[in-house]
Amino acid sequence: MKNTVLTLLQQKQSGDKITMLTAYDFTTARIMDECGVNAILIGDSLGMVMLGYENTLPVTMDDMVHHTAAVARGAENAFIVADMPFMSYQVCVQDAVRNAGRLIQEGGANAVKLEGGAEVCEQIRAIVNASIPVVAHLGLTPQSVNAFGGFKVQGKSVEKAKKLLDDAKKIQEAGACAVVLEGIPAKLAEMITRQLSIPTIGIGAGNGCDGQVLVYQDMLGLTTGATAKFVKCFADVGTLMRQGIHDYIQQTKTGAFPSEEHTYAVSDDVITELIKEEG
Repeated sequence: MKNTVLTLLQQKQSGDKITMLTAYDFTTARIMDECGVNAILIGDSLGMVMLGYENTLPVTMDDMVHHTAAVARGAENAFIVADMPFMSYQVCVQDAVRNAGRLIQEGGANAVKLEGGAEVCEQIRAIVNASIPVVAHLGLTPQSVNAFGGFKVQGKSVEKAKKLLDDAKKIQEAGACAVVLEGIPAKLAEMITRQLSIPTIGIGAGNGCDGQVLVYQDMLGLTTGATAKFVKCFADVGTLMRQGIHDYIQQTKTGAFPSEEHTYAVSDDVITELIKEEG
């Protein structure tokens, strides 16, 4: 069954945790869809995990449309959410609606996600008025990495916690259908979840949210170096990939691959005839 804005809301109301993962390509999206994940996020995190950038800021609308379309072709039942990249919605409301429309019309997304609280409520209202569902994003918002001075936990002081609570209520009033809570204390995220009627999706925000999202490269051990505290590796696919590639290189160099079982045959008569013609 297709996951929608309404089914996600029903999950919140019934206490059925929402599952979301990032994906950026057709094959990965198809596998996730077959596994039954509720929602797939085409995050601007693709800038780092797919394109090799230091952060999400260089990602363009064309990048997002390209990867969103690939995911949408691979996922039949998951709710498809596409990130609006840096500067695609901040300048003016008209840009926000136009770019959100591209992700729906060209990318095949079911909803768009944008970062920010009270300061983006006007954009949220306008996009929703254009019949496009909006998922908000509060807390550690990666597009604000320079303003934050790095990827740091948010909402740890009374003042900042109050602002997050206030922002959550305002983005709900503006029409957001859900909100991602990233990098905030678990008790604060739980409080926000209780006070909102829309679903909350946590990443580094504890298990009191209505659902969870992870970058799939992180949860499958496909990243190198240190990972965030909130990341759990559910399967060490990276090690399996490295072993498979190592074995391929070794067997190719020794001639063990391709063996007869991986080779197409031809009649000896054909080869004999060809040899005669060469002679």
